[in-house]
Amino acid sequence: MTETTVTDPAAALPAGRRLEGKVAIVTGGGSRGPGIGTGRAAAVLFARNGARVLVVDRDEAAAKVTADMIAEEGGEAATFAADLTSPDDCTAMAAAAVSRWGRIDILDNNVGTEGAGTILDVDPAFWDRVIQVNVTTIVNASRAVIPVMAQGGGGAIVNLSSISATRPRGLTPYTAAKGAVIALTRAMAIDHAGQGIRVNVIAPGPIYTPMVSSEGMDPELRERRRKASPLALEGTGWDVGYAALYLCSDEARYLTGVLLPVDGGTSIRSPDR
Repeated sequence: MTETTVTDPAAALPAGRRLEGKVAIVTGGGSRGPGIGTGRAAAVLFARNGARVLVVDRDEAAAKVTADMIAEEGGEAATFAADLTSPDDCTAMAAAAVSRWGRIDILDNNVGTEGAGTILDVDPAFWDRVIQVNVTTIVNASRAVIPVMAQGGGGAIVNLSSISATRPRGLTPYTAAKGAVIALTRAMAIDHAGQGIRVNVIAPGPIYTPMVSSEGMDPELRERRRKASPLALEGTGWDVGYAALYLCSDEARYLTGVLLPVDGGTSIRSPDR
């Protein structure tokens, strides 16, 4: 085989500036209470690496906490309050990013909600709500952003699923919704590859975030979740954020339609362990 010299697409970037010059939208970029959720972690890491970040959340005060963290580190961020189940809010979100920075290169979809029960006992309206929050928000946000990305020559989208999509555990509405996110991601990856847009999906495991802690998790359950990982580590929002950073960087330019578990090996552990 003939040896050839291939240019490293990220070699010219300064160390720690993997997203230099890019504009990112992070939905669900606040956190439900103090601490670091997956959206907040991604927004901070994107900004640390040179991106200008629009932090989007239904709770603008929570988004402002994230934006203030970015500003304190010398990064650039703005906030936008939106209900992403509304297509109009998503259109306005994309327009706000373009008005401020002229382009959109990255969309990190973090909005989600859990849902317990079976198809026999779950209320139909609740089922619809779980699908709407976990799946339709991604569709709405992506529909608003993709034309802008395409006009700018391409971009990267990261969606959040869950290992619950492939390991059901009594959360059937949630499992169905997060399974749909994986299928949607793969379809989008094919649909928009010709526009230079990569679409990948992260499946977090038992991550400890403000959303989890706000539900009143006791120390015993928290410890059991930690031990569910073969690594015996507790996953945090930062772990998911770093995965999103990689998938949105030029280092991942040859990755699209990929499902990346961020779960400390939980999803590959034998059920009897």
